[in-house]
Amino acid sequence: MKKNYLLFLGLLLLIAQSAFPQEQKYTISGRVKDASNGEDLIGAIVNLSGTPYGASSNEYGFYSITVPPGKYILEANYLGYQKFEKEITVTANVTINIEMSEQVLEAQEVVITGERPDKNIQNTKIGVQEVDVKQIKKLPALFGEVDVIKNIQMLPGVQVAGEGNTGLFVRGGSTDQNLILLDEAPVYNASHLLGIFSVFNSEALKSAELYKGGIPAQHGGRLSSLLDIRTRDGNSKKFSGSGGIGTISSRLTLEGPIVKDKSSFIISGRRTYGDLFLKLSSDKDVRQTRLFFYDLNAKVNYTINDKNRIYLAGYFGRDVFGLGKFFNLNYGNATGTLRWNHVYNSKLFSNTTLIYSTFDYAQELEFSSFGFEYGTGLKEATIKQDYNYFLNSKNEIGFGISGTHRTYAPGIFSPTSATGLVEVALDKFRSLDFAAYISNKQKISNRFSVEYGLRYSLFSNVGKGDVFVYNGERLEENIIDTISYGSLENIKTYGGFEPRASARYLLNERSSIKASYNHMIQYIHLMANSTSPLPFNVWLPSTPHLQPQTSDQVSIGYFRNFLENKIETSVETYYKNMNNIPDFIDNAELLLNEHFETEVRTGRGWSYGLELFVKKNTGKTTGWISYTWSKTERKIPEINDGKVYYAGYDRRHNFNLVVSHDFNEKVNLSGNWVYGSGRPITLPIGKYEFGDYGNYVPVIYPERNYYRMQAYHRMDIAVTIKNKKKENRNWDSNWNFSIYNLYARKNPFTILTRDSQGLPKKKEVVKIYFPAPIPSITYNFNF
Repeated sequence: MKKNYLLFLGLLLLIAQSAFPQEQKYTISGRVKDASNGEDLIGAIVNLSGTPYGASSNEYGFYSITVPPGKYILEANYLGYQKFEKEITVTANVTINIEMSEQVLEAQEVVITGERPDKNIQNTKIGVQEVDVKQIKKLPALFGEVDVIKNIQMLPGVQVAGEGNTGLFVRGGSTDQNLILLDEAPVYNASHLLGIFSVFNSEALKSAELYKGGIPAQHGGRLSSLLDIRTRDGNSKKFSGSGGIGTISSRLTLEGPIVKDKSSFIISGRRTYGDLFLKLSSDKDVRQTRLFFYDLNAKVNYTINDKNRIYLAGYFGRDVFGLGKFFNLNYGNATGTLRWNHVYNSKLFSNTTLIYSTFDYAQELEFSSFGFEYGTGLKEATIKQDYNYFLNSKNEIGFGISGTHRTYAPGIFSPTSATGLVEVALDKFRSLDFAAYISNKQKISNRFSVEYGLRYSLFSNVGKGDVFVYNGERLEENIIDTISYGSLENIKTYGGFEPRASARYLLNERSSIKASYNHMIQYIHLMANSTSPLPFNVWLPSTPHLQPQTSDQVSIGYFRNFLENKIETSVETYYKNMNNIPDFIDNAELLLNEHFETEVRTGRGWSYGLELFVKKNTGKTTGWISYTWSKTERKIPEINDGKVYYAGYDRRHNFNLVVSHDFNEKVNLSGNWVYGSGRPITLPIGKYEFGDYGNYVPVIYPERNYYRMQAYHRMDIAVTIKNKKKENRNWDSNWNFSIYNLYARKNPFTILTRDSQGLPKKKEVVKIYFPAPIPSITYNFNF
């Protein structure tokens, strides 16, 4: 098998080398930026008019085109921006930095200058959705909080678990199978308020891109998706600010040049303030209640010279919930990214990155007779080196390496009073993760383009720690030995090759066919038996008893544009096979269990589906329609008597309609309607008691996920009214009036069982849902 992968790698290099030009050629390179604020533009199309030569700007706005000598017209196109044109004569390598201006909106129509490049038809990306951060600010939002995750949930191939839930379930994958990056740093808990909001402040975001398939070889470690979120660099031209005051939170962003056109900063903060109103209560207990979250994004960058630029970005966010001294909950994320961009020459671009990410959770509970503290968490440090080599006009090669050290804290329990309880601290887990990759974006002909690559990952579960040895089935009573390992001593090593490939065949100027294949390996696991992204769920590495998850996904799609690219459409179908998928036995005990492997079983999962997407990008009315038909099943020998069962987030049908209409320059009306068929759930049918005084009460379950909840649907609307801008005043503002769940559909946030209120020793099923409709008002401003 390894020989096949090495042959694949050698073939990749051979194809690239065979493309070396025979005649003298020169390279045009530079950066593409927003003329008003100096922000790098990601994915701008740069080409030479009337020729096959062109490229797109990378994540840092850098582009490179190699051409024969001669006279050309250099063009740059980016959606929402005026077309850039410049006549040039190429007789040597040349650097041309491009600044593009945003479109001017006319009262009757949004005018697009020049023909927009048909990126969705021309590129090799399949299963990829770009999120327009500016557009989502007009859409309805829960409690007035614009949320990029909520909008991603309305894209094809993405499932939602329940009302108000920010968890992502992509093409049959669970929430821990999504790699969520914020400025290249992984975010391990992307939710606030137990999943009602996400941690991403829309004021700070520049771009968001979701990969459901065709994931580049540069990224790995998850089975299902990559969500790549980038924050803005800060206005390098002038000082400016923006913000909003809403019914549940307020936010403020300040940005500006440190040295004009050379260095800039941005700092963006957001905080809820429900707890401030609670202090006005006459009830002492209510006044002592704390309930809020906050976010802080900060970033600075400095251009040393034309070849070197550094960035430093950080995110800090926390949730706090407290009921006096009785109950306190505190959890949050922190990330840091230090990047150095270096241009070696007009063809070779590098990015050196140092990354730090941490997540921690702490809970305190105090009763009259006893109290305790509980905590869990995860932290990691990564160094990575990535290169882009623009070999020629037909080949762009990427390659790089990375190394990561992680520390997992599965739980610590500490009594806070003298009650006879003892401290329980589970051993920490540690791991080392290494990866190397090479890829190539190759234009074989005017109609046929491919992107292919190979990634090799190596993972080691290392000490200090203990490993239990079982005699037969993994049951606590079958432990026969314990092996202890010293600090950084290798416990178990896993590794493997991860080939990737995607291709595009252009049928004509308006349509293309695309296909992709991904093999992915995931070495870390979220120990959670709920579909909600609860913060006390525990992350664990692969161990001798918990093997890495793997997946193979194939997809094919047809892409077609209409009305001179004003309307994009696509049809995609996929099949994904997954191995070593973990699930939990009935009545699993996960909290503070040092023998967690006794509660987990692994097996096979698979998912397949059909995704339809129609999007209108321009004009007074914009929006999209998406529909997904999908099926996700599992088969684990020790669960459900070895029979096939549906995953807890399986939904057969998902439909989303999103519309935004500009009546004029001042008034915008937007709305959405979402529908999802009922998802599976396991409910108990009985219980039995044994032991002294019925202390141990196992619950009896029938087949796994045998029952389906009611269908989920709701409608939201919003009106944005822009205030008249006064002359000689650098202040712009608008009001957003939003109603979430307009017709008060009682969609369940969760379903649980409890003792019946009327019949002793009987159980009843209870549905917990948000009160609706939920109105909100937000005042937005910028200066």
